[in-house]
Amino acid sequence: MAFLELRQVAFTYPGWPPVVQGVDWTLPEGEFHCLVGRSGCGKTTWLKLAAGLLQPDAGELRLQGQALTGPTPSMGFVFQSPTLLNWLSVQDNVLLPIRLHRPVQDADVARAQALLAQMGLTPWLTQSPARLSGGQQSRVAIARALVTEPALLLMDEPFAALDAITREELQDDLAQLCQARRTSVLFVTHDMTEAVMLADRVAVMSCGRVVADVPVPLERPRHRDMRYGAQFNTLCAHLRKAMDAGQSTDALEHASADSMAVPDAIHDKGTVSW
Repeated sequence: MAFLELRQVAFTYPGWPPVVQGVDWTLPEGEFHCLVGRSGCGKTTWLKLAAGLLQPDAGELRLQGQALTGPTPSMGFVFQSPTLLNWLSVQDNVLLPIRLHRPVQDADVARAQALLAQMGLTPWLTQSPARLSGGQQSRVAIARALVTEPALLLMDEPFAALDAITREELQDDLAQLCQARRTSVLFVTHDMTEAVMLADRVAVMSCGRVVADVPVPLERPRHRDMRYGAQFNTLCAHLRKAMDAGQSTDALEHASADSMAVPDAIHDKGTVSW
């Protein structure tokens, strides 16, 4: 049985062209899948649909065999910005998802401290996030998302604003943590090298559709030297070609649709209705 399944899912905002169109996708338990594509192609909307934050206009989403109608406690979220609360300590920021639902237990504190230790943040447990670097704040956000031990982690370009070295270090940390916990991950990115480094499978999106489904057969655990190997670079080039091909196809379809629509818009008086 699929862990997360999308069947012919479609969504649009009122007055907009389709944002997500006929998406079929299956995320097995414990796998890491990335969504790549240009800005505005529907990646973040797909992520919100998978989170239950939006309901599809058509199609069906199922999580662990059940219809997905809204966010569940089995989900964790990491956004483009860490969105930490500066008036709480680092440790209390990590414990916040638990505190919002029930009193914090000793086991919760131990789990939070263990996650922060894995992230190299033990010296900053009692500090305000305002004292941390951008990379450290992103590590806190990941620990906060994992402290509830979610079965599904949803991530929207969480490393986009970081420098290249910090981004690579966080990719390594994230991959190790999720693999150790068998966490299923849906991760949005613009960065094809990031997608290849993290993913078991990549969905290439264009104009709301999946235009390519690319498996990533690199062995796990992944290591940094892979980024400079021939297989890694071949996969990155394949993703880029798939993205360019998808954009070209969509451009042709739109041009064809426009050219066919013009004669229907011509009135008897020879004017065109736009």
